[in-house]
Amino acid sequence: MISFANDYSEGAHPRILEMMGRANLEQNDGYGLDAHSEKARQLIKRAVGREDVSIHFLTGGTQTNLLAISSVLRPHQAVITASTGHINVHECGAIEAAGHKVLTWHCEDGRLTPEGICRLFTEHTTEHMVMPKMVYLSDSTELGTIYTKAQLTDIHNCCREHGLYLFLDGARIGTALMAEGNDLTLRDLASLTDAFYIGGTKNGALLGEAYVICNPAFDEDFRYQMKQKGAMLAKGFLIGIQYEALFKDNLYFELAAHANRMAQRLKDGMLDMGVKFLVDSPTNQQFPILDHRIIQQLEQKFLFHTEKVIDEAHTCIRLVTSWATKESYVEDFLKDLLTLLS
Repeated sequence: MISFANDYSEGAHPRILEMMGRANLEQNDGYGLDAHSEKARQLIKRAVGREDVSIHFLTGGTQTNLLAISSVLRPHQAVITASTGHINVHECGAIEAAGHKVLTWHCEDGRLTPEGICRLFTEHTTEHMVMPKMVYLSDSTELGTIYTKAQLTDIHNCCREHGLYLFLDGARIGTALMAEGNDLTLRDLASLTDAFYIGGTKNGALLGEAYVICNPAFDEDFRYQMKQKGAMLAKGFLIGIQYEALFKDNLYFELAAHANRMAQRLKDGMLDMGVKFLVDSPTNQQFPILDHRIIQQLEQKFLFHTEKVIDEAHTCIRLVTSWATKESYVEDFLKDLLTLLS
């Protein structure tokens, strides 16, 4: 079977494994206080253009989102997100379990807007309701779409106007930044958000997310929060080494660019066949709409997930490419699809 199910099916890029192998018998300090983690922090600070940020290495996206949100919000405060936001639909109620309501706004393409934020903010006006205090975005979104610098700036300004924190989920920030049409940079994220993270799990690492805190208020007692919630690895250097490798020679962005190229080849090939898409995604997630019969045939050879049923005859599926997707996998899929459509 060939998998287009996700971007974390493979292990890690060989250069990461090579660096981990060389460091295997070193005796490192624990809990992320080792030399490799510090080197990785310095590389990331250089990439974001700020020396005053704090960087913490965590294991996965849900854990990072939970810590970033629950460590800042007070018990009566809520977080605003798109209806498709990961914290709303893919985290088993982790935020609610921490005592914080998730307020959602319907977004056709997965991108939250200042209008939606303002509407939710103004609808919650008294102590008889939760108090909106944070806005959660992801880039790329759950539908593979991306924010422009102008859009993120507008959201930033909206948040400042209403006294809201802005947190950006960067599980797929690599593919977002390397997407055609993108004009955002890591430096922009560091100036327009209170905190964001640079995802490694979905971009060539074995595991790991680099949480970048730009607002000092987010960093207060954060390591206590990490420890209490089981997020402080004794062998924290294992994540530090990976980010050292990812940011040493631009590897992080090279891997993301490859994932995007494979996805765009899929997209272009299907467009040539007349296939319609749920959204116009420039990143490594593509959402073609296909006949049920064709999907059943494709499932005999390829792994992918169903996104939504469109009508009685058609369903939207999700195809995801990764840093390790082979071009031959893409061509096999397109060849089989063309045969089924003929």
